[in-house]
Amino acid sequence: MELVLVLAIGVLTGSGVWLLLRPRSFQLIMGLALLSYAVNLFIFSMGRLGLAIDKEPVLQAGLPQDLAHYADPMPQALTLTAIVISFAMTALFLVVLLASRGMTGTDHVDGKRAPEEQELP
Repeated sequence: MELVLVLAIGVLTGSGVWLLLRPRSFQLIMGLALLSYAVNLFIFSMGRLGLAIDKEPVLQAGLPQDLAHYADPMPQALTLTAIVISFAMTALFLVVLLASRGMTGTDHVDGKRAPEEQELP
């Protein structure tokens, strides 16, 4: 299980960084989204008992109230918060992308048209 999680985090991070280096705005936004997914998985996996099996999520009568018997809620709460923030960030970036494309006529990060997009005289 840990190997699959590590590979997923690595693939998401590598793909996100590669997309961040692309010249178009939409690819940049997708790269940021993939990086946020990788960070969410990383935060969730770094919880001391985040991947615990057979642990109760809520308090049960008769069990001591310590983390040896329950799942740690902190990584889950941090991941949920990060998902909400990344959703809002992606929506904001898409609005900025559409406004920028409307004003400049291109979706390149530097605002210049690619050679294949330039109009012929």
